[in-house]
Amino acid sequence: MSDSFKMDNLPFSLLDAREQALLNSHFDIAHFHKGELIIEAGKPPQGVFIISRGRVAESDVAEPDAQGKPLASNVFVHYEDEDYFGGWSAINGVAIHNFIAVEATTCHVLPTSILLELMVSNSLFADYFQQNLSAKREIVAQHGQSQDMAEFMLAKISDGLIREPLIVPQGTSLHEATRLMREMKTDCLLAKKRNRYGMITGTDLLDAVVLQGMPLEADVSEIASYRLITAQPDDYLFNALILMTQHQIERVVVMREDNSLAGVVELTDVLSHFSSHSHVIGLRVERANTVEELREAALGLTDLIRMLISTGVKIRFTMELLAAMNGRIISKLFDLIIPNDMRPHVCLIVMGSEGRGEQIMKTDQDNALLVRNGLEWPGLMDTMRRFSETLISFGFPPCPGNIMVSNPEWVNSIDQWARKLTQWSHSCDGLSVMNLAIAVDSKPIAGNIALFKVARNAFLRRVQSNDIFFSHFAKAALNFDTPLTLFGNLKDKEQLDIKKGGIFPVVHGIRTMALEQRILETNTFKRIEALVAMGKMDKAMGENLGEALSIFIQLRLNQQMQRVEAGGESLDKTPNAIDLQKLNKLERDLLRDALHIVKDFKKLFVMRYHISS
Repeated sequence: MSDSFKMDNLPFSLLDAREQALLNSHFDIAHFHKGELIIEAGKPPQGVFIISRGRVAESDVAEPDAQGKPLASNVFVHYEDEDYFGGWSAINGVAIHNFIAVEATTCHVLPTSILLELMVSNSLFADYFQQNLSAKREIVAQHGQSQDMAEFMLAKISDGLIREPLIVPQGTSLHEATRLMREMKTDCLLAKKRNRYGMITGTDLLDAVVLQGMPLEADVSEIASYRLITAQPDDYLFNALILMTQHQIERVVVMREDNSLAGVVELTDVLSHFSSHSHVIGLRVERANTVEELREAALGLTDLIRMLISTGVKIRFTMELLAAMNGRIISKLFDLIIPNDMRPHVCLIVMGSEGRGEQIMKTDQDNALLVRNGLEWPGLMDTMRRFSETLISFGFPPCPGNIMVSNPEWVNSIDQWARKLTQWSHSCDGLSVMNLAIAVDSKPIAGNIALFKVARNAFLRRVQSNDIFFSHFAKAALNFDTPLTLFGNLKDKEQLDIKKGGIFPVVHGIRTMALEQRILETNTFKRIEALVAMGKMDKAMGENLGEALSIFIQLRLNQQMQRVEAGGESLDKTPNAIDLQKLNKLERDLLRDALHIVKDFKKLFVMRYHISS
């Protein structure tokens, strides 16, 4: 074996010493001239080829046009130093594409018989070659080049950060509670009232005595908040930070599975563990008293995203934290712009990727306003236009389709909104399907949330639960071809539109199934989990779809950040473009496998909803 072969590269690093020795003893060296055919479509390959130097193109078989002239073949992907190719073809006994040397190329060749022998003896090695997406991504996470995930991302709440709270029984006076808090040097306590716990902070005590004029002998349990935000000891600490950001609180009560109290985890402890830039932005958002102060905080999100990527934070954690941050910014702006007397009568909803909590880099703003039936507010549209313009100045681009509160079409009473949703569900035109898809992902973010629930529930009662509606609605998931076989026919041979090819089919397919089952979750990952829990989706398919979606979003985010940094701008003008040449070997493997999962899902989707070609 040539010294240039690196045994510590995946998947060969998964082999033990005996298996590596077997591989080493059977390697051949092969040299190819520029333009030479290495693997021919329709024929069995020699085995797996690992490039030592050179470049190889994988392409389809050129077919003749109507006049019988051969068409140019499509190059799907290039392989370079240390990349391998031919594994799928070797396992299946026949190649479906041509592999051609783009330049003079030297390869190590692992014979098919040895490949199969190693797959029998090593299950991880086999999983890596057999397109098992969940297994392969786990292998990459544990054994690959991306092992730099910050250890704090794996920390649990139970890892020494649970504090024993001060607990007082019902009947404890405000005076005694204050004395105990001072003695214990804490700024909160839990009041136990029968089998329930309620939270009281120092601010609550101060408000009770000074603002409400309650006597010092009053029962402290009467001012406690019993709607506690809770987590379990085995939850990730990062999730506790997300909860605190979402609910604007500084502590989370930790409850065991049997509903017994484990303690409290506090923001100060979480921050000392994370030293995260995220809460700095969170504090700036909460303390903003003017639109200008809020804008400055919002513009810091790009730095936060960059920090999360650089520390290897998992994509779902990143999405959840950024969704919470964006939600707080938009909600805070709403409070700054909407008059106090109007807020109880209106509800701001966000839709699309923002409504699903799957937007990381800022893209088009999709939002709408629900108003109480019969509300009279002469300055409504002027205020909404100001709101949209201010969001644009915060870095939230305008929607090309004008799906924004500045457009009167997206400002509706409860009854109007419920009727629109129903009308869209009855229509078969593309615009109605698109509008309904966007609206189904809506989430209330500011104002009177009860208004949204009334309109949503009215629609769910009216929506037609029949095969015709769902077959038509589901068909949109098939609007775009999956770029396969192995990256399919691309208009630009170097780039892939990951939204059309991968993200949208998964998101809309799961959206359709969730709507059919009346699942109220809007996040695609949570919808998948709900469908699996209900027995409406195979667990393995659910896990693979979640993994595939994570891969698409992660690769898109990586390249978005690269373009933003290279261009010196805050917005990416081609947010869904994936430059295949910028992907490393592991990323290409994962992307290919993820697209196979989408292709399989679409086949099942066609059968489930009886969609004809």
